[in-house]
Amino acid sequence: MNKLTWSIGSILLGSTLIFGFTSLSLQADSLFEKKEHHENERDDDDEKGEHQRQSRISGSSSPSNKLYIEECGACHVAYPAGLLPKKSWNKIMTNLENHFDENAELDAQTGKQLSSYLNRYALDSGNSGRLRKMLRNFPKNTPVRITKLPYFIRKHDEIPARMVKGNPKVGSFSQCDKCHQGAQQGDFEEDRVKIPGFGRWED
Repeated sequence: MNKLTWSIGSILLGSTLIFGFTSLSLQADSLFEKKEHHENERDDDDEKGEHQRQSRISGSSSPSNKLYIEECGACHVAYPAGLLPKKSWNKIMTNLENHFDENAELDAQTGKQLSSYLNRYALDSGNSGRLRKMLRNFPKNTPVRITKLPYFIRKHDEIPARMVKGNPKVGSFSQCDKCHQGAQQGDFEEDRVKIPGFGRWED
């Protein structure tokens, strides 16, 4: 009887230990998975936060385009694609032989690549980010000058002409990068505006 009791006790003890170890192992795996999931979520949140931060800084989701900067940025600031709608960019790209009184013709392949980029991130493409507000009160014709847009005019109407047109360090409202240091990246935040010769602009 004692042997039988001892055998049963041994079996029960062994089963309890096995169950206990299995339970601990499952709990450890569960904790590890939760920790890993939490870390992945945190990484995703960090990545999302960084993307949002960059979007807030740039105001535009259009990525930098080396070809565009090389071809268009050689003569003037490479204006972000999100500053004009598709129809305006198409009008510009199909009239490069008379590009604001200059001949800026490109070979067919380069022109096609640049047109594709500009259309993909144009003001009315859905990829323009915060620059989309430039569409407010947009004229029915097809403007090719950013400085002619109602939104642009309203945002600059308080700046005295002597600070821009009469300023030899700027010369024109079209010279965005003179006062907006991050213009090429789509950064037009007012609190970062610095007018050459006058300093920080305060509205």
